[in-house]
Amino acid sequence: MRLIKSLFLSTVLGLAALPAAAQQDIVWWDFLSGGDGVRMKALIEAFNKEHPDIRIRGTTLEWGVPFYTKVRTASAVGEGPDVMTYHLSRATLGIEEKVLSPITDEDLANAGLKKDDFFEAPIKAATHDGKLYAVPFDIHALILYYNADLLKGSPYIDANGKLAGIKTLEDFNKALDWLKQKGVPTPLTYQSGGDGGVWRVFYTLLTQQGGEFVTNGKVLDGDNAAKAAKAIDIMSAWREKGLTPEQAEYEASVALFSAGKSAFQLNGVWEVPTFKDLEKNGKLGFKWGAVEVPPFMGKRSTWADSHAFAIPNEGDKTVSGEKRAAVMKVIGWMEKHAISWADAGHIPAYKAVTEGADYKAMEPNATYATLAEAAAFDPQTRITGVASPAYDAALNVIAPAIQGYMNGTDAVAQIKLELQDKLK
Repeated sequence: MRLIKSLFLSTVLGLAALPAAAQQDIVWWDFLSGGDGVRMKALIEAFNKEHPDIRIRGTTLEWGVPFYTKVRTASAVGEGPDVMTYHLSRATLGIEEKVLSPITDEDLANAGLKKDDFFEAPIKAATHDGKLYAVPFDIHALILYYNADLLKGSPYIDANGKLAGIKTLEDFNKALDWLKQKGVPTPLTYQSGGDGGVWRVFYTLLTQQGGEFVTNGKVLDGDNAAKAAKAIDIMSAWREKGLTPEQAEYEASVALFSAGKSAFQLNGVWEVPTFKDLEKNGKLGFKWGAVEVPPFMGKRSTWADSHAFAIPNEGDKTVSGEKRAAVMKVIGWMEKHAISWADAGHIPAYKAVTEGADYKAMEPNATYATLAEAAAFDPQTRITGVASPAYDAALNVIAPAIQGYMNGTDAVAQIKLELQDKLK
């Protein structure tokens, strides 16, 4: 008995002398504010509670140019994060700048993931020269919001309050004219005075014609120029007829819809929580819905981008070994718990979540989830994507053209002049 006690005591003391398993601290950077930020912080907190061996230490930086400038600078000197959020539309530039570390099949396996788990469009946007550089988290795209009450009495709403009878640009223009005649001040609203809103609507109308912004190293070359000019002229015609706001900044464009002064809104999926919350609190005052942007120009296509997870290079090195495995574990967990992220309006890129019962019960999310098949990501170039020269052109050239300062053809010529040399 004494021998057994002695052995037991020796074992306990021996175990106590062993070093405790080291906790992996994961430095995390994101650019998520507002509702997105709240939801992501909740996901991080939940992960940390479930995983005592890994702790995410998150920091939120300013969205857009400031974030990507900080990432580029920090990565170059080896002081970047272990993992970060990244727009897939910025992937080409991130690769050129040697910021992004390729995600291998082994990495995906460590996350419990494989490429086939994701929708094709975001995986394609994350892949360059056969290598995956980020793991898509969502698809966020332009959708068409509608005020069902303002459409009552028209052929554009059915008995269940669902949008109907709008399949072409002609159908849509007739609906807008009907609304104008009924006294709706601004039948259609979007961010007509900002780069993001203008680019998203323009790019949707361009790609619905089968147009491409960049082909074979040329900006709006050949037939693409005429298609781009047509898209701009359509947006200009809406403004001239008083169907859209003159120069609405983002907040004003949303307010026109929420106040019932616009029956339609072209905006991103991220505003879905805004209207859900207003409706829940009895502050909206009308029935609403949201759908995939109809194929106005003949082809199903809508501007889209993805928030993704990326691992930055650290100077000439990158995150490796146990740390990298821990990072991938974080990414895998986030993907499999993306139903919380879907609550922000986004379409999870991880198909198992989007095709699950919980997501299918979310409305209007489940209705517009079809756009995953029609998502048109920005071209994989250094001049396109969030906070890019193409966005600058949207603000400095397309927006003035919409206001009547030049026609679509002249605007396209100016865009080509400003952007072509930046491709080199």
